[in-house]
Amino acid sequence: MNSNPKRKATIYDLAQAAGMSPSTVSAILNGTWKQRRISEETAQRVQQLAEARQYSVNRQARGLRKNRSGLIGMIIPTYEDKFFAMMSQTFDGMARERKLHPIVASTLREPALEVATVRTLISYQVDHLVITGATDPDAVHRICRHHGVAHVNVDLPGRDAPSVVSDNRWGAAKLTAALVASSRPQADAARDRIYFIGGSAGDYATECRVQGFSDTLAATLGPPSPGQIRRCGYGAVRTQEEMARLHAELGGLPRGLLFVSSVVLEGAIRFLRTLPESDLRSCAFASYDWDPFASYLRIPVHMMCQDVQGLLGAAFTLIEEHPLDKRVIEIRPKFVPAGLRRVA
Repeated sequence: MNSNPKRKATIYDLAQAAGMSPSTVSAILNGTWKQRRISEETAQRVQQLAEARQYSVNRQARGLRKNRSGLIGMIIPTYEDKFFAMMSQTFDGMARERKLHPIVASTLREPALEVATVRTLISYQVDHLVITGATDPDAVHRICRHHGVAHVNVDLPGRDAPSVVSDNRWGAAKLTAALVASSRPQADAARDRIYFIGGSAGDYATECRVQGFSDTLAATLGPPSPGQIRRCGYGAVRTQEEMARLHAELGGLPRGLLFVSSVVLEGAIRFLRTLPESDLRSCAFASYDWDPFASYLRIPVHMMCQDVQGLLGAAFTLIEEHPLDKRVIEIRPKFVPAGLRRVA
């Protein structure tokens, strides 16, 4: 069948070896053999033959013929953050449920890399794109629109494409209220405050969470001062350094701390583990993103678990049914009080 060992097997080679028509072999390999009423035994025989001959479907060529590749792409900022790791894993499963083939790529929160990655995905003829946590979603939108690729923003909204985001303001307000209720007043006025740690100035999620934090404090303990909001980014190392600075400034831990993400919480824990346990009892802790391991820490942590299934479910609905809809849909996260080790 294949006298040249370097030549890849074709569908015609497989059809000749199997003793059936190329269209029958094609139906088996593209998964439509049940509709053609081909027996499972025949399908398995062809699939085993294809594997033995190292046959692989050329999806780019198929996409050019059908104007559909069956590929769906997703970009995320990082795999380090558990929220985005959960997002990519859930996306993979939901895409496969829809008979789509998922491709996920990390862009490291760099706008230039976001654009370059999206261009690459489009060159592979992806049918859809889910743009998650993009720092410049509108730049990505312009590329997708130029190439006619349906897309939706998740986590961070854009102005020109449909978006699905967490209700960040509500979530941060709920966490702040929990900190106020569970913390103890401090005798030292400088330490009798609750601080917001992490995030970036101008970042949509950060600013929404800062707003929820500020509104709740204003209604309870009084408006926060600028120094109570420490936007030190999303990195664990920078957070560790920021915590050391804050501890030195105050001469100890404050009344409460709200961390903007699970990676920021990780950085804080790197510093907190250097302190004696008696120092930790004076402070209440909260993290916007849920981390299953945080429930087992020696410090109680209130957490906000984002509804990944809800976010992506809405995203798939928009991309499939309303690709030109520019609205922003907010999905409310779930509050996980300190001490609860499972999320329902």
